[in-house]
Amino acid sequence: MRKPTMRGKVGLVIGLAAGYVLGSRAGRERYEQIKTQVDKVWSLDTVQAQVGKVKDLAADAAKAVPAVLWDGATKVTHAVTQKGSAGEKLDAAVKAGKDSGAEVRQAAAKAKKDAEKIADAAEEAAAEADRSTAGGA
Repeated sequence: MRKPTMRGKVGLVIGLAAGYVLGSRAGRERYEQIKTQVDKVWSLDTVQAQVGKVKDLAADAAKAVPAVLWDGATKVTHAVTQKGSAGEKLDAAVKAGKDSGAEVRQAAAKAKKDAEKIADAAEEAAAEADRSTAGGA
């Protein structure tokens, strides 16, 4: 189960870090130190594993709904071009459209679940980065 407050904490930490970097009087040297630490955390195997999960989930989610929409349009077109009377073609097209609508709803629900997994994986990566930074600081 996702912790709703994690996103807020991550955003707060990122905001504070950005504000510190942008408002810091320590100048370029401190900026370089912070940048080096961020690069170290980003390149950790655990963080990159989470980044890979996020990329894979995002790619799958992005492909799901358009593919189902295309298949549905193809089915409706196929139903209309079959032999039969105008009424039979219309009935077949309506049935294909209803079936396709159900498939689109299922694909959208799956995409929503995938988006939630992406958010969870991103939160895990942020938490790992937070732990790594806290341990290294």
